[in-house]
Amino acid sequence: MSSMLTRFQHFSKWFDLMRSVAILQHVAASSRTPCERSSSRWHNCHVDATSLQAARLMILKEVQIDAFKEEIRCLVADKSIPKGSNIAPLSPFLDESGLLRVGGRLSKAAGLASNSVQPIIIPKKGHVTTLLIRHYHESIFHQGRKLTEGKIRSAGLWIIGAKRLIASEIHHCVVCRKLRGSFCTPRMADLPADRLTPGPPFTFVGVDTFGPWEVIARRTRGGQAAHKRWAILFTCLVCRAIHIELIEELSTSAFINSLRRFISVRGPVREFRSDRGTNFVGAVNELKMLHHFVEQQSSQRFLQDQECVWLFNPPHASHFGGAWERMIGVVRNVLNGILCQTNTKSLTHETLSTFLSEVCAIVNSRPLTPLTEESDVVLSPNMILTQKGDTLPQAIPAMDPKEMYKSQWRHVQTMAAEFWKRWKRDYISSLQPRSKWTLNQRNLEEGDLVLVKELDTPRNLWPVAIVNKTFPSEDGCVRTVQIRMRKGDDRTLYIRPVHKLVPLLESSEKDNDDA
Repeated sequence: MSSMLTRFQHFSKWFDLMRSVAILQHVAASSRTPCERSSSRWHNCHVDATSLQAARLMILKEVQIDAFKEEIRCLVADKSIPKGSNIAPLSPFLDESGLLRVGGRLSKAAGLASNSVQPIIIPKKGHVTTLLIRHYHESIFHQGRKLTEGKIRSAGLWIIGAKRLIASEIHHCVVCRKLRGSFCTPRMADLPADRLTPGPPFTFVGVDTFGPWEVIARRTRGGQAAHKRWAILFTCLVCRAIHIELIEELSTSAFINSLRRFISVRGPVREFRSDRGTNFVGAVNELKMLHHFVEQQSSQRFLQDQECVWLFNPPHASHFGGAWERMIGVVRNVLNGILCQTNTKSLTHETLSTFLSEVCAIVNSRPLTPLTEESDVVLSPNMILTQKGDTLPQAIPAMDPKEMYKSQWRHVQTMAAEFWKRWKRDYISSLQPRSKWTLNQRNLEEGDLVLVKELDTPRNLWPVAIVNKTFPSEDGCVRTVQIRMRKGDDRTLYIRPVHKLVPLLESSEKDNDDA
């Protein structure tokens, strides 16, 4: 590589390179003697379109001399270009300026500009080639490969292997990643142990809040006073049963009361999971319950035998609680079907509470596995909750009082054994495949530059952040990170799932750019 091309590598923009060469040519041409050095000639230099065009041709000529030295030598000597040359199919020739141009088969085309018919040949590799692609890509405001390639051809340039080079440049373009880059989608994690451990119903519970609904609180002379009501959904992570408690406000006190009612009915709970709602965090702190966050390492967990512990998901990570988010969708659908047949203007607290109880009964009677013609008993959460089928026998057979308790015990034991047998055989096997996020991707690393998704904000206004810390899961995949971003004049740390982040620049690429 010539010393001139080595100096070209110090420039990161094509226009800056052309302007610098044009100034250098002007100073060299206006100097009276080779040794004259006048600072005024550098600072007061005026660069016009003609000087920029001359600098452009000079740069391209230097690039061609370095890349196509053998081809130029053959053309100067009126010899044919070697067959192994990658520009032989273009039938190149030297113009009056000594530049290699495409000969091709369009010399007789009418109505086309000479630059389009006989463009200048640019080598496949080189820093100048990258600057040209980057320049014309930015000139069309970071559009796709075809538009960028068309702009380059319109400028009278023929880059060898342009398609792959342009695609590679667009792939590494930070602005293009910001506009159209994909979110991180690490491989779907394995199911936690609390989803796969048989045990009494509501031993492992997922919690969430949904609503609100307007109900009539009291009637006045001027009309009816309406208030809002919300619901707390408790989901058994093992048998997929649900329990709903109605609350009057989204406060810590209201949630603690609903939690006490739930435990009184369903029994003690070993582990809760939820998002970081303020009512949940406030209740855990007020009750002094043991808790930890998902991003904490397993060695930092404070789990103890026979203790109730609360596990919080990362902020803005609703897919971490898919087990109960799905149940909220089912409950809403059933409740909407009930409310469609009811006059919602007369909905009261008592009526809404009754409807939610009916919704619980309907949802808990749903089949957990696909039904077949051979299925005699439907595997549903009610099968383990109530130990009853959907219908009662028509006639109760006579039973000896001595055998009554023994038969009842056998009936309960048989129903429970049948549930867990089919639960292991049919239901667990249906959870085996990964429905999405099946491929391994590069984990985010400390120092990576990312784009942070924000709701109700246009994508071009999303903030940019730097990954400050990563929290690898047990399988080695990073699904939660700590990011550092600027809010006003302060730098703030946030915990975010990687599904809400778009990688812009890897830490290794940043180091290379700085170098």
